Parts: sequence; structure tokens; C-alpha cells
Amino acid sequence: MPTAYLLLGSNLGDRVSQLGFAVEQLAGTGHVVAVSGLYETAAWGLEDQPPFLNQAVQLETTLLPEQLLDACQQVETQAQRRRDLRWGPRTLDVDILLYDNLIIDTLRLQVPHPRLPERRFALVPLAELAASAVHPGSMKTVAELLAGCPDTLEVVRIENQ
Repeated sequence: MPTAYLLLGSNLGDRVSQLGFAVEQLAGTGHVVAVSGLYETAAWGLEDQPPFLNQAVQLETTLLPEQLLDACQQVETQAQRRRDLRWGPRTLDVDILLYDNLIIDTLRLQVPHPRLPERRFALVPLAELAASAVHPGSMKTVAELLAGCPDTLEVVRIENQ
């Protein structure tokens, strides 16, 4: 069964509950193998907004990549995600970081996530689950990407509230 690594993010409402809701919903799309701890970081890109909680999920699924994207977007919609502003505040964001060793570049979906190597808030929780996973575009491990990441935003692991 293919393995996908997803990143969950939330900075509106009850962030912990939003991420928990996403994990529960994603379990219906396959088998949730592992879930990282919760990590808080300042907003990236558009900085004038509340901090984000992020969490990585390892998911075994029979869904094809675009079907998984549809399922992720459906979970976001169920959490009242609004897409008013790029990189703006959101109740829930679900990104596909990696899907097996595939490289996908369509108008609708890019895997590996195109900005993964630049984002500590994604690499830190992903490294907790899959430090030795290889990014098929760069052929570097997640740990190597994290070590060379130019992002300086602090990523802090928090205890579940």
C-alpha cells in the first residue's frame, strides 16, 4: 500500500481539536501509521496572524495521489477552511508532503510539496516520523533537508492541551 506523509496546520479556533479532527477523518482514507507531536511556529509567508500548530501524519492509503488531494480538501472543507488569502489564517490546512517516491507536477498537485525544503515547520514534524525518508526530487533525506533548511523560524514542540 502506498505511503503518504501529510502536514496538518491550524491557526484559528481550537487548533488542537482541528488537528485531531483531521487525523480522525484521514483515518477513513487509509491506515494512519503514525502521528508526530504538535509543533507551534510563527506564521510563514504572511506573518501578521496567529501562530500555527503543525503535525505530520504517516498514512498508508489505496487512494491515488489526486484522490488523496480530494480527500484532504474535503477534510479542510468540513473544518470550515476558507481560502480568502494565500498563506492567510485557516482553521485547517492539509498538505501532501510526500507520496511514496513519486514526483508529480500537474496544475492541481505537486508532490513532493514544492516548498518542503524551505519550511522548518514542515520538516521538523516530518523528521520525527521519517528522518530517513528520501525526497525524490533532491535525493536527500528529510534529516539532510532539515539540516540545510534556510528557514530560521523557531519550531517548538508543545504538550497536548
